[in-house]
Amino acid sequence: MHTGSSERLLTPGEVATLFRVDPKTVTRWASAGRIGSIRTPGGHRRFRESEVKNLLADLTSEATAPPSH
Repeated sequence: MHTGSSERLLTPGEVATLFRVDPKTVTRWASAGRIGSIRTPGGHRRFRESEVKNLLADLTSEATAPPSH
């Protein structure tokens, strides 16, 4: 499988570990369009590492940002 770059693809389990959620939650996020996914020829979901890291960084910065008044 070639994604146009040498970017690593993560499994739902790997993404779940990064976000500290259940792998089924990651699958629901993908179904809802909250995170992009790629389907393997076997029908399994894979997630681009850069997209996952960007989402994680966005969520982390939101969680640690001072409240705006």
